[in-house]
Amino acid sequence: MEILLLEDINGIGKKNDLLIVGDGFALNFLLPQRKALVATPTVRKRYAEQIRRRAEEKEREKQTQQQAAQALAGKSITFIRKATKAGKLYGAISEENIAAALAEQLQITFPAGDVQIADPIKAVGSFKVTLAVGAQTYPLTVNVKAEGK
Repeated sequence: MEILLLEDINGIGKKNDLLIVGDGFALNFLLPQRKALVATPTVRKRYAEQIRRRAEEKEREKQTQQQAAQALAGKSITFIRKATKAGKLYGAISEENIAAALAEQLQITFPAGDVQIADPIKAVGSFKVTLAVGAQTYPLTVNVKAEGK
Protein backbone atom coordinates (compact mmCIF):
# COMPACT_ATOMS: atom_id res chain seq x y z
CA MET A 1 0.00 0.00 0.00
CA GLU A 2 1.36 3.42 -0.89
CA ILE A 3 1.17 5.95 1.94
CA LEU A 4 2.19 9.52 2.79
CA LEU A 5 3.78 9.86 6.23
CA LEU A 6 2.39 12.64 8.41
CA GLU A 7 5.24 12.48 10.95
CA ASP A 8 8.77 11.11 11.33
CA ILE A 9 8.90 7.41 12.21
CA ASN A 10 12.24 5.84 13.13
CA GLY A 11 13.29 3.11 10.73
CA ILE A 12 10.47 3.90 8.29
CA GLY A 13 10.84 7.46 6.99
CA LYS A 14 10.37 11.14 7.59
CA LYS A 15 7.36 13.42 7.34
CA ASN A 16 5.98 13.84 3.78
CA ASP A 17 7.76 10.73 2.43
CA LEU A 18 5.80 8.69 -0.10
CA LEU A 19 6.41 5.03 0.77
CA ILE A 20 5.15 1.60 -0.09
CA VAL A 21 4.54 -0.46 3.04
CA GLY A 22 2.79 -3.70 3.84
CA ASP A 23 -0.99 -3.56 3.95
CA GLY A 24 -1.12 -4.93 7.49
CA PHE A 25 1.38 -2.38 8.81
CA ALA A 26 -0.53 0.46 7.17
CA LEU A 27 -4.02 -0.72 8.18
CA ASN A 28 -3.16 -1.81 11.73
CA PHE A 29 -0.59 0.77 12.81
CA LEU A 30 -0.01 3.81 10.59
CA LEU A 31 -3.57 4.69 9.57
CA PRO A 32 -5.37 4.14 12.95
CA GLN A 33 -2.73 6.19 14.77
CA ARG A 34 -2.97 8.93 12.14
CA LYS A 35 0.71 8.72 11.30
CA ALA A 36 0.03 8.35 7.57
CA LEU A 37 -2.56 8.77 4.82
CA VAL A 38 -3.26 6.49 1.89
CA ALA A 39 -1.60 8.14 -1.13
CA THR A 40 -4.71 8.66 -3.26
CA PRO A 41 -4.67 11.15 -6.16
CA THR A 42 -6.53 13.68 -3.99
CA VAL A 43 -3.96 13.38 -1.19
CA ARG A 44 -1.13 13.70 -3.71
CA LYS A 45 -2.63 16.95 -5.07
CA ARG A 46 -3.23 18.39 -1.61
CA TYR A 47 0.30 17.60 -0.37
CA ALA A 48 2.12 18.09 -3.71
CA GLU A 49 4.27 20.99 -2.48
CA GLN A 50 5.32 19.22 0.73
CA ILE A 51 6.12 16.03 -1.21
CA ARG A 52 8.24 18.00 -3.68
CA ARG A 53 10.14 19.79 -0.87
CA ARG A 54 10.80 16.49 0.92
CA ALA A 55 12.13 14.92 -2.30
CA GLU A 56 14.53 17.86 -2.74
CA GLU A 57 15.59 17.58 0.91
CA LYS A 58 16.28 13.85 0.46
CA GLU A 59 18.47 14.60 -2.56
CA ARG A 60 20.45 17.24 -0.62
CA GLU A 61 20.95 14.80 2.28
CA LYS A 62 22.17 12.13 -0.13
CA GLN A 63 24.65 14.51 -1.81
CA THR A 64 25.97 15.72 1.56
CA GLN A 65 26.53 12.16 2.75
CA GLN A 66 28.28 11.20 -0.48
CA GLN A 67 30.56 14.24 -0.25
CA ALA A 68 31.42 13.32 3.34
CA ALA A 69 32.11 9.72 2.35
CA GLN A 70 34.34 10.82 -0.54
CA ALA A 71 36.23 13.10 1.85
CA LEU A 72 37.14 9.95 3.80
CA ALA A 73 39.00 8.40 0.86
CA GLY A 74 42.42 7.26 2.04
CA LYS A 75 42.02 8.75 5.52
CA SER A 76 42.20 7.06 8.88
CA ILE A 77 41.38 7.78 12.49
CA THR A 78 43.57 6.98 15.49
CA PHE A 79 42.68 5.96 19.02
CA ILE A 80 45.16 5.94 21.88
CA ARG A 81 43.85 3.71 24.65
CA LYS A 82 45.08 1.89 27.73
CA ALA A 83 46.09 -1.66 26.88
CA THR A 84 47.62 -4.71 28.49
CA LYS A 85 51.15 -5.87 27.63
CA ALA A 86 49.56 -8.46 25.33
CA GLY A 87 47.87 -5.69 23.30
CA LYS A 88 44.31 -6.14 24.57
CA LEU A 89 42.33 -2.97 25.26
CA TYR A 90 40.76 -2.36 28.66
CA GLY A 91 37.73 -0.83 26.94
CA ALA A 92 36.39 -1.81 23.52
CA ILE A 93 35.97 0.69 20.68
CA SER A 94 32.38 0.68 19.37
CA GLU A 95 30.52 2.30 16.49
CA GLU A 96 29.66 5.29 18.70
CA ASN A 97 33.34 5.83 19.52
CA ILE A 98 34.25 5.72 15.82
CA ALA A 99 31.48 8.19 14.90
CA ALA A 100 32.65 10.57 17.65
CA ALA A 101 36.28 10.26 16.49
CA LEU A 102 35.26 11.05 12.90
CA ALA A 103 33.63 14.26 14.08
CA GLU A 104 36.58 15.17 16.30
CA GLN A 105 39.55 14.19 14.12
CA LEU A 106 38.23 14.69 10.57
CA GLN A 107 35.29 17.08 11.20
CA ILE A 108 32.94 14.72 9.34
CA THR A 109 29.62 13.86 10.98
CA PHE A 110 28.25 10.34 10.53
CA PRO A 111 25.51 8.68 12.58
CA ALA A 112 26.79 5.73 14.62
CA GLY A 113 24.27 3.53 12.82
CA ASP A 114 26.13 4.08 9.53
CA VAL A 115 29.39 2.70 10.95
CA GLN A 116 29.66 -1.04 10.37
CA ILE A 117 32.08 -3.24 12.31
CA ALA A 118 31.74 -6.97 12.87
CA ASP A 119 32.70 -6.84 16.56
CA PRO A 120 33.83 -4.01 18.82
CA ILE A 121 37.58 -3.45 18.51
CA LYS A 122 39.34 -4.91 21.55
CA ALA A 123 43.02 -4.95 20.54
CA VAL A 124 45.88 -2.73 19.44
CA GLY A 125 46.45 -2.62 15.68
CA SER A 126 44.98 -1.43 12.41
CA PHE A 127 41.39 -2.34 11.53
CA LYS A 128 39.12 -1.79 8.52
CA VAL A 129 35.56 -0.60 9.11
CA THR A 130 32.92 0.42 6.59
CA LEU A 131 30.65 3.44 6.48
CA ALA A 132 27.27 2.88 4.85
CA VAL A 133 25.88 5.77 2.82
CA GLY A 134 22.60 4.72 1.30
CA ALA A 135 23.33 1.57 -0.72
CA GLN A 136 27.08 2.24 -0.96
CA THR A 137 29.79 1.46 1.56
CA TYR A 138 33.11 3.22 2.01
CA PRO A 139 36.19 1.82 3.80
CA LEU A 140 37.88 3.54 6.73
CA THR A 141 41.05 2.54 8.56
CA VAL A 142 41.00 2.66 12.36
CA ASN A 143 44.41 2.65 14.05
CA VAL A 144 44.54 1.71 17.72
CA LYS A 145 47.71 2.44 19.69
CA ALA A 146 48.58 1.65 23.28
CA GLU A 147 48.81 4.61 25.64
CA GLY A 148 52.37 5.58 26.54
CA LYS A 149 54.06 3.85 23.59
